[in-house]
Order: sequence, then C-alpha cells, then structure tokens
Amino acid sequence: MTDYLKIVYAYRFDNSDTIKFDVLLDSDTLDILPEKNRDLPEWTLLGYCQCAICPLDARTHPHCPIAANFSGIVEKFKNFTSHDQVSVACVVEERTYSKKTTVQMGVSSLLGIIMTTSGCPIMAQLKPMVRFHLPFASLEETIFRMVSMHLVAQYLRHQAGKSSEWNLNGLIKIYGQVGEVNRDFADRMVGAAKNDVNVNALVNLDAFAKMVPLAADKMLKKITPYFSALMK
Repeated sequence: MTDYLKIVYAYRFDNSDTIKFDVLLDSDTLDILPEKNRDLPEWTLLGYCQCAICPLDARTHPHCPIAANFSGIVEKFKNFTSHDQVSVACVVEERTYSKKTTVQMGVSSLLGIIMTTSGCPIMAQLKPMVRFHLPFASLEETIFRMVSMHLVAQYLRHQAGKSSEWNLNGLIKIYGQVGEVNRDFADRMVGAAKNDVNVNALVNLDAFAKMVPLAADKMLKKITPYFSALMK
C-alpha cells in the first residue's frame, strides 16, 4: 500500500518519441511530492514576476511553488510548437484516458495538476478536483465538476460548524482569484519559455477559468430536467 497517488502523463509523437511524467501526490493531502536535489532556474524565484495577490514571503518560500514544479516540464517541451500533434495518455489509479490532440492542449491538462497541488495558496482552492482528475474535459464537464466540488465544500463546512453558502458566489470569487494568478504566472512564463507551448498551455487553462463562471448558470438550467426525479 503506497502513501502516494500517481498520475502518469505520456506524450507520444508521430516519430515515436515519447515524453513521460510521473506526478506523485501525497495520498492524504494531495500535495505534490517534488523531485529532490533540483537545480531551479532563476525564473522560478518567488520575486520573479511574483503574482500580485501571492501571500507567500520569499524568506520562507524562496521559489514560486508552481514554477519550481513546472520548470522540468518547460524544458522538455522547448523544441515543440503549440500546434504539433501528439497522442496523450493519462493514467490514473482507476483507468487510462487517451486523446490525439495538440501539444498545448496536452500540456494544459498536466499544468492544471501542477498548479493546484504545488502549494500555491490561491490555486489550492481547486485541489479537490485533482483526486478525480478528468483530462481533456469539456466546458460542460468542468462546470459540473466545479459546481459539485463547491457544494461538497459547503456541506463539509456546514458539518464542521463553519459558515456555508448554497449559491455560486464563492465559486465566482475563487475563479476571479485564479484568473489573477493565471495572468501573472503567464508573465513569468514568457520570460522562461523557449517557445509558445508552455505559455499557450496556460492560456488554455485561463480561457476555461474565465468561461466557467460565465456559463455556469446557463449550463445548470440546461441540465435541470435531468434532476426531475430528485425534485419531486
């Protein structure tokens, strides 16, 4: 019985070259287990394009936790362009997902895990999603999962005697903060990336982050009939 969860991402290109990443997460906290003895580049320093809403202090966190855990991935994709085609396989504990897509979309799914599990206090609000990771999710799937996560959080807060709210205002606030992190982290990535793959992977994530709160009400109204048996 291991004390960690493993998510594997494998990128297979048309010339049969394969890039593989094993993401190890603490099974209790879902915190990423970083590689040891890493030589981190300058752009990972916390003060390098630090996010405006970052609550961390360089005295206790010399490196941006997201940048530190993403730096090795940046290096692996330096020779590719965003629209290169790749076959991506994502292996989680329960099953394997696969899709033929662009490099930027394939990296987006992996980046989403890194950003939420690395120790960023803002992005950690989305960390529960990682346990039931769904790569290549559609907007509708993402909205359903995000709203479900938010409401489960409210139930747990209620059970713990904390204040809870049964609307989406809190979720909208979280996504506003996530958007700020995405914007500022993109500035960091511009200085670090050797090409557009890594920056565009973040742009894809940010596009979803912006669309979720805007489309949530419409999507929930659309699926309301599915719940007819539960609303009698």
